[in-house]
Order: sequence, then structure tokens, then C-alpha cells
Amino acid sequence: MKKLKYGLLAAGVGVAALSFSFKEDLFLVSKNLDIFASLYKEININYVDDTNAPKLMRTGIDAMLDSLDPYTEYVPESEIEDYKLKYVSTQYGGIGASTVFIDGKLFINDISEGYPAYKSEVKPGDQLVSINGIAVKGKDRAEISQLLRGPKGTPVDLVVIRDGKELSKKLTREEIKQPNVSYSGMVGDGIGYIKLDKFLENSGQEVKDALLAIQKENPKGVVLDLRNNGGGILQEAVKIVNLFVNKDQLIVTQKGKNAEKTLSYKTLFAPVSTSVPLVVLVNGNSASASEIVAGSLQDLDRAIVIGQRSYGKGLVQQTFNLPYNSLVKVTVAKYYTPSGRCIQKLDYAHKNADGVAERFADSTMVMYQTKAGRNVYSGNGVYPDIVVDAAKLSPITISMLNKNLFFNYANLYKKEKPTLAAAKTFQLSDADYAAFSGSLADKDLTYLSRTERLLSDLRAEAEKENKSAEVKTDLENLKYKLTSSKKTDLATHKAEIKRVLETQIVSRYFYEKGRIEQSFQYDKELAAAKNLFTNQSQILAILKGDGNYKVIGKPSKATASIN
Repeated sequence: MKKLKYGLLAAGVGVAALSFSFKEDLFLVSKNLDIFASLYKEININYVDDTNAPKLMRTGIDAMLDSLDPYTEYVPESEIEDYKLKYVSTQYGGIGASTVFIDGKLFINDISEGYPAYKSEVKPGDQLVSINGIAVKGKDRAEISQLLRGPKGTPVDLVVIRDGKELSKKLTREEIKQPNVSYSGMVGDGIGYIKLDKFLENSGQEVKDALLAIQKENPKGVVLDLRNNGGGILQEAVKIVNLFVNKDQLIVTQKGKNAEKTLSYKTLFAPVSTSVPLVVLVNGNSASASEIVAGSLQDLDRAIVIGQRSYGKGLVQQTFNLPYNSLVKVTVAKYYTPSGRCIQKLDYAHKNADGVAERFADSTMVMYQTKAGRNVYSGNGVYPDIVVDAAKLSPITISMLNKNLFFNYANLYKKEKPTLAAAKTFQLSDADYAAFSGSLADKDLTYLSRTERLLSDLRAEAEKENKSAEVKTDLENLKYKLTSSKKTDLATHKAEIKRVLETQIVSRYFYEKGRIEQSFQYDKELAAAKNLFTNQSQILAILKGDGNYKVIGKPSKATASIN
């Protein structure tokens, strides 16, 4: 009885302390709001020069939020539609085309098949001159987007330049639906494949529809591709996990300072597929909801994760309405996978002297166990069961991408060759590559390799230490060798450059679907998944904890440890 009384007393003291703390917080908020409002008023009234009141307020808001994390953000009324498209809905009124600036001019970049731009034969490479009689010159991307988008059924008149000729195009806006699942189907060897690009509205249903269609083909394995998927709606992630695991399974728990934000999410429905082997592909750009799906399926021993370590975003955001049709998106909680781990990588609560959030120290990492007893770790994202070395582009390829040389040549290729046999098997011939290389003769291919940047740093350091004379000859010799080697980069990096160029070219004929299908030829992660599905003993070994952290490709620091 004494223990019970003591427990009640302790609880009462805790409630009283919490109540006092809450009141104190409210007082501090009210006090600081009064100070800020008074300061804002006095500056606007008394400052010697004219001030822009809205700009001053936005500066203050942005500075305040910058001290937190990059996911807590203010959205004014003028940016609400863009916010919804980015974080909530996949639909908008438009023409189904994307644009790119090249040397100050605006060009059509990609066309979505079946939409107004496609129907009106607007083509990638067309220079966009005006939209509804308004010249695009001098306008930024946000202004261009506002001109192209609008209510369904409204007209859009475009003026474009193609092959030196000015053309007028009359379009009618339609409801553009950007699917969450950009591709699904069988990819050979009896393997089903679902590429999920985002977790916005209806993504759970889209994955379900794709999975049901694949199930009819009696697959021997299914690949869920979450590479470069930055996440989205948490509840959609739970729905997707639910497709592969039984009802009433804990998928994710979110815990916040506010008790109301501490919630657990379990599966609510009967699954679609609990027995077909499942692989989830991730990379360094797989974040948030992608990590909930990958981490939960790994913790429940339902899937094997292949690729590179994921981004490491273990935070949950919620939006709150503000006056004048604006809103704020606030990080309200951290989330935890079924094993209890949080995969958050950066410590935003303790930034360094420069205001930069650093990684949690390795010493803070905690080991957890999956349902079957495999070891998994908190912090630094979801670590794959099978690590495949990430493909990195060479400096020459990056330079050509930045200078839009692939974009321009793909347009020329399409003009000279109106048809292409098939996307899945398309590869550039050696003659095609030679023609591309020849087209670069008058192009600016200057770029600095990583070695050249290091050489420049070494030269500067030598000058600081007054040793430049001693090492001058060596540095000049090294510079000459590096310059000479760059002349052969088109040959050295031929395979890589061809792949990037092929991607650009095939999209001119077969759009996004063709681009994805063509990329399967070179997809190391997909190949690793296919190989795994033929090796039942390896699957069982990994799920028992005997095969974790296998590395495919050249070992590196990133794949040698779990820190």
C-alpha cells in the first residue's frame, strides 16, 4: 500500500511539474511574440530607408527556421500549390512537359506521353519563346511554371522555335497525373518489378495494383525499387508494407515531445503477398518513407535490402494552418522501425559552431535485432543486406551533362533517325559513339578532375610554406601528365558516357517508360536481385543472419563497415 501511495504521489508531482513547465513555456512564447511584434513595427515605421515589410518578415521567419532542421518550413499562400504537388498530390492542371534553361534560353526537356504537349507534337529540343503571348525571356522557373499550369480545360498558346522556324502551338490544359509508380511489370527471369518514385496520395493503391498484376504471372520473386525516392506520406508507407506482411503487425512508431505526437502504426488489412521472395532496392537518395518501408520489411525479415546505405532521415513532419492561407510544416517526431531503431543520421539539435548538423557519433549507435534475431543498427540510415557499389560519374561526364551536350545530341539523333527498334535492347554502336565524339570538336569540354583540384591545393600549400620553387618542376610534370590523360577521357570513359547518352536518346522515342526499360541492361542492383532469387540457400542464410553485408563490386570505406 505504501508503494502505491508513493507511486500516486510521484505521479501527482510529475503532473504538477509538467503543468508548471507548460505554463512557463506559454508565458515565454507570449513574451517573445510581443517583443518581436514591437521590434517589427518600430523598424517599419522608423528605419531611415524604405523597408519591404513582407520581405523583412520572411527573412525573420526563414532565419528562425534555419536554426532547426531543413524539413521545418514556412509556406506562404503563393507557394501552396507547389507545396501540395511536392508533398501531397500527384495531380495538377498543365500540358505535360518539362523545361530546361540552356545558355539563357528555355527549351522543352521532357514530354509526358498522352498529354497536351504530346498530342500537339511539341518536341524535346523546341525552344520556348512565349506562353499565351507573354515572352519567357528573363523569367525564372517559378514564373514559367505559373504560366504553363492552370485549370483543366483552359487554353495555352505556345510559340516555339524548331530548326530555325517559328511555330505556333495551341493546347488545352488537362489534369496531369504523375503516378507514384512510374513502372511495373515482369523484367525477365520470372521477376516482378515495381518502381515507386514517391509516397504521395494513392501510392499504396498503385503499388497494390501493380503487385496484383504481377501475381498473375506467378513470379519467383518481386523487386520493389525505392532508389532516389525521397519519401512522402507516412501512412502510405504503412499501407505498402501491409501488402507484404500480415495484419496487426507493428510497422513504425513515432515519438515526439508532445505526447499527442507519439503514435504507433500497425497493419490493418489482409496482405496480398506474404510468401513470394521480396527484394527492396535503396540508395543514398532513398529517404524518409522509403526508409520506413525498407527498414520495416528488413526488421520483420520479410525482405532483403540491396543497394547502398539509405539517406538517414528518421523525422516526421506535420503541417499546421496559419493565417492568410499559409501554413508551416513542422518536424514533430522521430520514427522507429519495428526493432526499435531510429535511422536518423544528422543531429540537428546539436549543430557545430558553423551551424552545420553533423552525423551522430559512432559511439551512439545501438544494435537492435530483427524478428528472427539478425543484427541491425540505429543511425546513419538503413544498411543493405547486400551492398552494391554505387556508380559514380566521371568529371567529363558530369561536365557534359552540365553543359547539356547529351541533350543537344539526342535531339539531333532523333532528327536524323526518326524511328528506333526497341527501348529494352537499344545500345549505341561504335560508329554512333564516334559520331558523337566528333560532334564535340567545337564544344567546350573544359573541366577540373578531382586530381587537378588536389594538385591546385598542393600548389597553394607549397606557396604558403615557401616551397614552391623546390617542387615547381614536379608539379609542372604532374600537371602535364594530367592534361595529357584528359585527352583520352572520351575513350577511357566510353562505356559510362554511352550509357548516359543512350538514356537521353531513348527518351526521345519511348519517353519515361522506355528510359527505364533501357536502363535495365546496366542495372547492377537489379542484376544482384535476380541472382539472389536463383539462390535459395543465400536467401535463407541472410534471413538467418549469416549473410549480412555482402559487398558486390569494388570494396570501399562506405561498404566496409556500418558506421
